[in-house]
Amino acid sequence: MILGAMMTLTFAADPSAEAAQLVDAHLKIVRPLEIKASIAWWNANTTGSDDEFKRKEEVQNELNAALSNKERFAAFKKLHDAGNVAEPILKREVDLLYLQYLEKQVDADLLKKMTANGVAIEKAFNVYRAHHNGVELADGKVRDILKNSTDAKELQAVWESSKGVGAVVEKELKELVALRNQAAKSLGFDNFHSMMLILNEQDPKEVLKLFDDLDAMTREPFLKAKAEIDERLAKRFDGSVVDLRPWHYQDPFFQESPAVFTADLDAPYKKADILKMCSDFYKGNGMPIDDVIARSDLYEKKGKSPHAFCTDIDREGDVRVLGNIVPTEYWAGTMLHELGHSVYSSKNIPRSLPYVLRMESHILTTEGVAMMFERFSKNGAFLEKMSIPVADRAAFDDSARRMRRNRLLIFSRWCQVMLRFEQGLYSNPDQDLNALWWSLVEKYQGLKKPDGRNAPDYASKIHVVTNPCYYHNYEMGELFACQVHYALVNALQPGTHPRDAIYVNDPRVGDWMRDRVFSQGRLLPWNDLTKHATGKPLNPEAFAEDLK
Repeated sequence: MILGAMMTLTFAADPSAEAAQLVDAHLKIVRPLEIKASIAWWNANTTGSDDEFKRKEEVQNELNAALSNKERFAAFKKLHDAGNVAEPILKREVDLLYLQYLEKQVDADLLKKMTANGVAIEKAFNVYRAHHNGVELADGKVRDILKNSTDAKELQAVWESSKGVGAVVEKELKELVALRNQAAKSLGFDNFHSMMLILNEQDPKEVLKLFDDLDAMTREPFLKAKAEIDERLAKRFDGSVVDLRPWHYQDPFFQESPAVFTADLDAPYKKADILKMCSDFYKGNGMPIDDVIARSDLYEKKGKSPHAFCTDIDREGDVRVLGNIVPTEYWAGTMLHELGHSVYSSKNIPRSLPYVLRMESHILTTEGVAMMFERFSKNGAFLEKMSIPVADRAAFDDSARRMRRNRLLIFSRWCQVMLRFEQGLYSNPDQDLNALWWSLVEKYQGLKKPDGRNAPDYASKIHVVTNPCYYHNYEMGELFACQVHYALVNALQPGTHPRDAIYVNDPRVGDWMRDRVFSQGRLLPWNDLTKHATGKPLNPEAFAEDLK
């Protein structure tokens, strides 16, 4: 129970009763602050307003102060270390809250500095726009030019300008890295990267081993696929493969497959209503999302974050998506992805689960669900089922199959760069980070560093700031996506090869996902959830099958 202004805690002697009282005390203080922080984050990122970013920082400081409470942390630590809470749900809450509090057991001024620095950099990303010929370019326009222009000078200028945010934030980012490492070391961790993985219930050595295995699995297929892409790009630019540079690959970071095949995958979407397609898809599969769309902010505007996110405001069903939709296949896939996050939220996680567990099992599992549904944006049969005409199905399907396979390979290699760069960044932040970045890009993506370039391109990737030490979860999520998709198809469409399977207007899909994935919330750790959903721990078998 909570007594007096100092929040003094007294507990029953029974560990389970003590845990219940401690969790209740936590919720009374922290739950309202978490909701306030979610709303402040939403307002800041949808407006770019100075006042809203200031409010975001203030609320985050309030939340950090609550989670840094030493008395509650000591109580959670005692229960966690003893491991004698008999009731399984309570024990899981205690274990998760112990990790949540542990991260904040650092000097209060240090926490405030980290928050202020992070908010300032995030705001810089939100307001930054590339320029070309004196014209400000929205992120969608940058992608359009990189994809469709054949003017090498224009491509280089736009690509370089899109990277310009790195120079804007470099100094503050390096300061933030130092602060993060200072906080991690004060808690007994080697560095911030190791800390973040451990606090997210991952073993850094096991993650690195998995990525070493994926590197070996994807290296030769990737090089073969890239050789074909390079040949086609060189022909498009009437040049030689040796002349190709990063701005020729259409995506600013080469994390997507360039559109170098016969069919234009954007063509079906030019007149399509992407939101209606998404609404019909999720509703038809028993997971309606119209209420999410109604609360969301989905089109470009000045000051707004140019990226895409989904957030669950209160774990009571207030789920929202931030997007910047333009009529392209990229944004069709992005919206299927973000709205996939929305169905794996308090919309479908049972309200009977306690607040602490009423969220996804892990960041990799929610990324996996989102990727599982995103895959259909490159599927001609899916588009026709969704009443979106495809002019030449055979050509579209051929190009789409190649691009999906290439995307799996390309994205896997890109995730290698991000994992290993952040590992290097936090283990040795004083090294030449530009050199580290480009050495990894060249090794894992096969891109050539532009001659004479010495710019902080690593700092132009927003995840390094806002979602640090997160990116490996996208690739682990891809394995989860393939594995769950194969299990679902084998259960609901026996006899259909999962590579060819789609699901449209099949409410059983929602029922299966609720039963096998959503129902568990965060009750099960991520690998236990994977076994619950598919019968096996996370592994690359289905991913490898998708590469065939």
